[in-house]
Amino acid sequence: MNATPGLSAVQFLRLYKHFDGQHLFQGLDLTLPAQRITAVVGASGCGKSTLLRLINGLLRPDAGEVRVFGQAIDYLDLPRLRRRIGYAVQQIGLFPHLTVRENIAILAERERWPRSRLRARIEQLLHMMDLPSALLGRYPHEISGGQAQRVGLCRAMMLEPPLLLLDEAFSAVDPITRAEVHAHFQALQRAEPRTVVLVTHDVGEAMRLANYLVVMGPGQILQAETPQRIRQHPTGDRVSRLLETGSWNA
Repeated sequence: MNATPGLSAVQFLRLYKHFDGQHLFQGLDLTLPAQRITAVVGASGCGKSTLLRLINGLLRPDAGEVRVFGQAIDYLDLPRLRRRIGYAVQQIGLFPHLTVRENIAILAERERWPRSRLRARIEQLLHMMDLPSALLGRYPHEISGGQAQRVGLCRAMMLEPPLLLLDEAFSAVDPITRAEVHAHFQALQRAEPRTVVLVTHDVGEAMRLANYLVVMGPGQILQAETPQRIRQHPTGDRVSRLLETGSWNA
């Protein structure tokens, strides 16, 4: 399930999803481009993280279809899908009882990678994320927040996935550290171009990192275009206010 040039990465086709009798998506259509960074922004509860969970099969639509790299999700074979998807979240989710090396390597070890390949991939990721090898023997509580964010990205990238899902993955650190993590992430994307879907509440972060921007209202897409196009031609007051204030809560 690799990306093909010119092919969309993810498609939501006439998608319906409800929770506890409340309808979130009602016939949602959305196409995300391949080998680009797409940022999804919008108010809390509008469905941003739900989109990511639908992409990796953690949730199933009530009706409609989710397609990843041109193929409908096979819910009977989700492990095969998830091996091609990296996933990083705000809480980072490093296992506290495992060393940094064990956290990064856990998925590759489950895939029974040869030791030489595993070691080479870890060294490559540490280099791209500017992390010293001395960290490998430490535990998560023994490293800084910024280092933990980068270790989380290393783990998500270990299997060289063509698709990376980031759910507020840069928001758990202070602004200075976040800027450093952004720089390392951008370097990683230049070295290994792939499709990225980034959910963020930070409009500045979205504008800085993304090639494509999806602005959401409750259960709906308000606008989906390049950041430049949305900045120049916002559709409606809600999109304009978001750009002006940088926050849905302002």
